[in-house]
Amino acid sequence: MFPEFSLRYARLPDRFFLRFDPVPVPAPRLVAFNRPLAETLGFDLAAFDEARAADWFAGNAVPEGSEPVAQAYAGHQFGHFNPRLGDGRAVLLGEVVDREGRLRDIQLKGAGMTPFSRGADGRAPLGPVLREYLVSEAMHRLGVPTTRALAAVTSGERVFRRVPEPGAVLTRVAASHLRVGTFQYFAARDDVEAVRTLADMAIERHYSPLAEREGQERYLALLEAVAERQAALVAKWMGLGFIHGVMNTDNCSIAGETIDYGPCAFMEAYSPTMVFSSIDEQGRYAYRNQPWIAQWNLARLAETLIPLIDDDQEAAIARATRVIEAYEPRYEAEWLAVFREKLGLARKEEGDRALAEAFLEALAAGRADFTLAFRRLAEAVEADAPALLELFEDGGALGDWLPRWRERLARESASPEAIAARMNAVNPLYIPRNHQVERVIAAAAEHDDFAPFEALREVLAEPFTAQPGREAYAEPAPATERVLRTFCGT
Repeated sequence: MFPEFSLRYARLPDRFFLRFDPVPVPAPRLVAFNRPLAETLGFDLAAFDEARAADWFAGNAVPEGSEPVAQAYAGHQFGHFNPRLGDGRAVLLGEVVDREGRLRDIQLKGAGMTPFSRGADGRAPLGPVLREYLVSEAMHRLGVPTTRALAAVTSGERVFRRVPEPGAVLTRVAASHLRVGTFQYFAARDDVEAVRTLADMAIERHYSPLAEREGQERYLALLEAVAERQAALVAKWMGLGFIHGVMNTDNCSIAGETIDYGPCAFMEAYSPTMVFSSIDEQGRYAYRNQPWIAQWNLARLAETLIPLIDDDQEAAIARATRVIEAYEPRYEAEWLAVFREKLGLARKEEGDRALAEAFLEALAAGRADFTLAFRRLAEAVEADAPALLELFEDGGALGDWLPRWRERLARESASPEAIAARMNAVNPLYIPRNHQVERVIAAAAEHDDFAPFEALREVLAEPFTAQPGREAYAEPAPATERVLRTFCGT
């Protein structure tokens, strides 16, 4: 059933990983399988056997051609450097070439205690597995670069975190699992050749046009390319009200994908200081801080590349610093492009940033739902929309803003209907709201009922299209169900 594996990472020198076979679980059961993704990856679905698939996706059987490894990496966690992290509960089965010719990692998450586990059990509770499955697939449908979920399997055992939960294993697909922390692992050991190997692999897999660059120029160009992707990625997060929650350097993908969905969440009432993660006690990774944490992470990547950028260390630092400083205007341009689209603006005018910021200030003052406010704004292109106004506890700031916005729209060369249509194409109606995800998790974990999971997954597959009969999925949480803290599951 599995496509043929390419073992590019497993063919690197041994110091890049530790060989590790997944630890079998007592009673694997397949509870979710992403057939469209499997088709894209080249799986033989005609030969699909659910029991056999459960064994593979739980780690009880290693697919033919796979040589599982736990990858080595380091990382800054909440600003503090740990020189040896690595895959503590994950195993890379290998890479496959999908039907579009792209190389894709296939990884099991929750596959048991590895040599990098640092005393932990190496397992994953069902709740975080379902959260990552739903949110990563929703992000894909929302147009955000992301790792994806191929399968979820329950293990037949209990995992102890805050409370005992059913155990599970997630099969994750990624462009790669190269992280800023992967580079840091070798830089911390003064292993310049390993850093060069990683940089060359990143160029080959993710930035192939850079392979034509000669000598040291290609490594500075790699830093620039990673910075460009991070700027675009975080701007997309900001446009959706998404809060990653744990933007450590080991959770920062060189490929520019969203990776490692732990205590992530989409905010409802707009607040730039919003934090959900239970472990982010100081608000380091709050919504408004995400762009600048990405820049901080890129600076850590730059430090690892200094020996490759120029033989003269001072010159290398100066060149890398210019790239990191250029991130800010690049991000600001990406952010403005995202919010212009959300406001229905195709032309570029000088006052557009101020207009977007004023709308966000109105959201904050009125404690309005971020997602629904942008969605219902399309109904107010020509006249005030009651459905929009009812989102605001105090609509004074919105009342002042709407005439400014309509005056700006009048300079667009499009009809009101066309403007509303293009707004609805980028402003989702459905997102994985925290309370809905928690309902799904409770039904599955407490009652072995996966019907709510399937229903929510179906809704999130069409985030921009109104789905009659499913209006409740678009609504913010009732006061009794608001979720203000989310958890990693590690």
